[in-house]
Amino acid sequence: MTSPSSARAAFTTMDKTGVVIPVYGEDDSICLLLGAFPRGLVDTICVVVDAPDAQLMPRLREAALQARTRVHIIKNARRTGIGHSVRQGLEYLATSGHTFVIIMAGNGKDDPREIGRLLDPLASGESDYVQGSRYLPGGGSSNMPQTRVIFNRLYPFLWTLLVGRKCTDVTNGFRGYRMEILHDHRIDLHQAWLDGYALEYYLHYKAIALGYRVKEVPTTKSYPFGHEGGYSKIQPLKDWWPILSPLILLFFGVRR
Repeated sequence: MTSPSSARAAFTTMDKTGVVIPVYGEDDSICLLLGAFPRGLVDTICVVVDAPDAQLMPRLREAALQARTRVHIIKNARRTGIGHSVRQGLEYLATSGHTFVIIMAGNGKDDPREIGRLLDPLASGESDYVQGSRYLPGGGSSNMPQTRVIFNRLYPFLWTLLVGRKCTDVTNGFRGYRMEILHDHRIDLHQAWLDGYALEYYLHYKAIALGYRVKEVPTTKSYPFGHEGGYSKIQPLKDWWPILSPLILLFFGVRR
């Protein structure tokens, strides 16, 4: 596992790294996650909370105070969608001078100690966008339902076929970006159809199609529950179209 010191070895003194964690209905898992961040690995953790209940916010604020990293909390009174939340976090980090950004889950599926794996290619200048992959040597997953395993293995084949670049994992939300690519005028994150799950797949397509340096690195993902309904908020059929649609709509020029 990459250490915090090696992950930052190639950084200049001006480089800042932020993490965006969208949260909806995570209860105490986000509080535990904040406590798991090693000191000095990133500069800011931006937690974007959709429709929190009255019990969560006091616990979250206390966890933020106890964290070994600066935590900025954005609270949305209603559920705005994961894409909207990610966009809010990206905008905050962009305006506060961050060079790199990591996106990760708020329910403990992603290990913050593996952030260095995503940061190293960004900091060294090797990559502009880094996708975590469960299916590369050194990666892995646990407690994932079989239906999700099948979808997650088949979907990258479709991407590979259409974009002409080998993809081993596309649905893994553990990703990293150089902030500068998000300022490309050919990338428009403010389209209404990106407020849900589509946003990250839109960015995945754009990064490849526009010729940015894209790299996959091995990461692990541990699903907290092994039973249907507890492992993910993605609902089969209903939420699969927002995941599938960016590839199809962008490839055929229906969306931009």
